[in-house]
Amino acid sequence: MSDVAIVVLAWNQWPMTLQMLDSLRGTDLSGAHVVLVDNGSTDETPARLAERDWPFVIRSEQNLGFVRGNNIGIAAAPPGSDVVLLNNDLEFPDGSWLAKLREAAYSAPDIGVVGCRLRQADGTLLHAGTRILPDTCLGQQLGSLEKDLGQYPGLREVQGVVFACVFIKRAVLDVIGGLSEQFDTYLEDTDFCLRASAAGFKTVVCGDLTLIHHQHGSTQEIPQHREALLEAGRKVFRRQWQEPLEQAYRGDLLWQSIINHPTGYSACTRGFVQALEQAGKRMVYRYVYGAGSVFPIEEAESTGDYLLDVVAHRPLPTPPQEAVVFGQANVFARNIGKYRIGFTMLEVDGFPAEWVHLANSMDEIWVPSQFNARGFLDGGLKRPIHIMPLGFDPDHFHPGIRGFPNPDGEFVFLSCFEWGERKAPDVLLQAFNRTFSAKEPVRLVCKVTNTYANVSMRREILGLGLSESGGRISYLFNRNLPHYQLAALYRSADCFVSPSRGEGWNMPLMEAMACGLPAIATDWGAHQEFVTAEIAYPLRIRGTVPAVAKCPYYEGFSWADPDPDHLSHLLRHVYENRAEAQQRGLLAAAEMRQRWTWSSAAKRILDRLTDGT
Repeated sequence: MSDVAIVVLAWNQWPMTLQMLDSLRGTDLSGAHVVLVDNGSTDETPARLAERDWPFVIRSEQNLGFVRGNNIGIAAAPPGSDVVLLNNDLEFPDGSWLAKLREAAYSAPDIGVVGCRLRQADGTLLHAGTRILPDTCLGQQLGSLEKDLGQYPGLREVQGVVFACVFIKRAVLDVIGGLSEQFDTYLEDTDFCLRASAAGFKTVVCGDLTLIHHQHGSTQEIPQHREALLEAGRKVFRRQWQEPLEQAYRGDLLWQSIINHPTGYSACTRGFVQALEQAGKRMVYRYVYGAGSVFPIEEAESTGDYLLDVVAHRPLPTPPQEAVVFGQANVFARNIGKYRIGFTMLEVDGFPAEWVHLANSMDEIWVPSQFNARGFLDGGLKRPIHIMPLGFDPDHFHPGIRGFPNPDGEFVFLSCFEWGERKAPDVLLQAFNRTFSAKEPVRLVCKVTNTYANVSMRREILGLGLSESGGRISYLFNRNLPHYQLAALYRSADCFVSPSRGEGWNMPLMEAMACGLPAIATDWGAHQEFVTAEIAYPLRIRGTVPAVAKCPYYEGFSWADPDPDHLSHLLRHVYENRAEAQQRGLLAAAEMRQRWTWSSAAKRILDRLTDGT
């Protein structure tokens, strides 16, 4: 490996620079040469630096801006050395930060640019890579303002990284040169990463390294100046990259669904759209419900996510070619595409005649599981049907997420469900209560959603006749968490339990398994796609029974009758065989990551669209 030149750019704010240098010097700088570029400071910085014998200082008499200032440092790097660019507002809690960047850079020959996770001092994540869309030519920092729970682990390829901390291999500089001096500051880092990509070098984030970024840079206290610089950089970036970024798309796909309501379809739409966009499909989103539909509620303008907002406001393709309606089949008729795809699911063993009729008006049908494919075909579907599994986000759901263990050391079973017949809360609560004693250090935590104003949870639970001397149960009622924070809830438990009577997929179960939890789940329904005896604990059923619920779409169909005695056996088995259960959970996490991510789901869709239409 080459030696490394570390370039620190500073302009005024000497106390911040001193704090950064002291933190930096306390780390392992083996094989590194540190250069500080004083970019025309007018405060005490020049005098203070002159009093020190470290680092090597290059003095510019005027402020040359971020780009030219860093290029001075790059030019001063010893021949053949790699280069690290650092802001002067960083803190280094990890003494091996440089070794981790270097190891990531040389883990593959085509890696050329390496960034890291950046976090604020208050524990808020700032950066885990960047992405930029040609529509706006504005960058988005991935993970920004999320509570840092350990998301975005490992080595991940990204479109770009911010140059507050970046490792650049010498081979990249030899091919494309330094930062483009068409920029002053802002978007020069994304430009560099895109130029590196065009030259055959990948940009990655080292998720095993987190530095503290205090964000007290030279423009932070002058917002008007910052906005002017940003707009100037954006103008240059748009001229250079808007057309190439647009041409990189592999066609358009109109996705008509729901995105801003707390439903499974909404959560999945977010996953699908982001993954398909990342995979190179130009996505356009439209709300499929609203006035004149079975769900006449209008949808909010903002999704709360930069990429999704852009996708939702893109103009429709003219005319829309491939279009997916992802929702209940009774809105399939609202599909406005030339080639119309209906994508749906249901939790029972068949589909209403109306749904089958509407499905037969589509060009093809997608469902996430063989379970639903059988239900459609048995109901008289004549159109081609394809299995398109759902997925999960491995950046936010994985075994490394920080949990909050039970303060009393209790073994915790967790279940997340909406109160109702389908989720079989009666089966779960009664089985747990009679399986364990209140004296045992074990607890069931139920995260329960109740959307029915006329349903009293207190009355419902009291009606189950639970014993005070039996297993102890705690409840989280109608607690809405940001979706990514559910991973911390999963990681705070020891086992996930889902004894439901029917599932169209069961996203909480998949996410919990992705987080490494052993899982007990009914051996019936769509989640049989990913729940097996090798990586989970399938719950036997006593057969199927007529589906009895408030949902009219279930009428005339059946769902599972989970075996409460077997559930009791599995609860006790997991509790008493913890090493086995933990190993099964780790196997589940590995298989989820290998087979069931949103990226895998998007690839399957792209392959189908390429082959079939």
